Amino acid sequence: MPRLFDPLRVRGLVLKNRIVMPPMATGLAFENGEVTERLVKHYSRRAKGPGLIIVEHSYVMQSGKLSENQLGIYNDDLIPGLARLVNSVHEVGTSIAVQINHAGRLANSKISGTQPVAPSPIPASITAETPRELRPDEIVEIAERFASAAARALKAGFDAVEIHGAHGFLLNQFTSPLTNKRTDQFGSTLEGRIRFPLKVVDSVRRRIGNNVPLFYRLGADDRSPGGLTLEEGKKIAKKLVEAGVEVIDVSGGLCGSRPADLKGEGYLIHLAEGVKMTVNVPVVGVGGIVTAEFADKVVRTGRADLVAIGRAMLNDPDWAAKAIGRLR
Repeated sequence: MPRLFDPLRVRGLVLKNRIVMPPMATGLAFENGEVTERLVKHYSRRAKGPGLIIVEHSYVMQSGKLSENQLGIYNDDLIPGLARLVNSVHEVGTSIAVQINHAGRLANSKISGTQPVAPSPIPASITAETPRELRPDEIVEIAERFASAAARALKAGFDAVEIHGAHGFLLNQFTSPLTNKRTDQFGSTLEGRIRFPLKVVDSVRRRIGNNVPLFYRLGADDRSPGGLTLEEGKKIAKKLVEAGVEVIDVSGGLCGSRPADLKGEGYLIHLAEGVKMTVNVPVVGVGGIVTAEFADKVVRTGRADLVAIGRAMLNDPDWAAKAIGRLR
């Protein structure tokens, strides 16, 4: 079996090892979503060790903006700053992707300037705002906005694109029966609930072509009563791969933080393991991993093909370089 420090090929992209710095919001962009020097330094400081850096979720249109200083990819004017960020990571030989996202009902009208939108008008507890239900024509338009954002990522020089379909954001809102109560073609059954995410994948794939790796961050299990289950998550993963996704980045829960009932390293690795048994593409595992030995074991035992190291890499920018040195 491969080890954590072994390379991995995804289409034409060769990752130098199996360590991934996952997308983690920094709040370091300008208010208009533009890249700042602080943001460039944040990523370049952590670029020497991992095989891949996935840049934090970047909003594809104004209605999908989550926070004041969130990174944006909704406008061509943002490309030069994004290219500067890419170049700073490429300088040390590390690959870099960007995660594209729409916040859906989690958006705040005070920040986005418009009423939040969602598959169904179910209020979000963190904003207490009731979102407006999206019309079918608007759903199609948002899919194209994702595609346009992906095209900008290529112009900026990113090696891959990741679509965010987890943590309670818009695509996850469509897949979850807790937030999607629609009775039209975009709801009702699992097939209906995944129609929009698959449309986004298809739109992005057509725009970026067949040579660029496409990642999808999948919320494989809502971990809430009545929500999406892992068995349904496995079915979604298969459909995503059929639609053109090359890497499934597996997470879970309707928010991105550690659930109180899950302890220890790798608390979501079982989700990645379940998805990996279902699809024939590389899978990323995540969940509070802090030691190189545990990360290496995940790869060696075939539970995941890549391992995402989040908070540990935030705390120690040299984590990946130290891990590779220790394992070798």
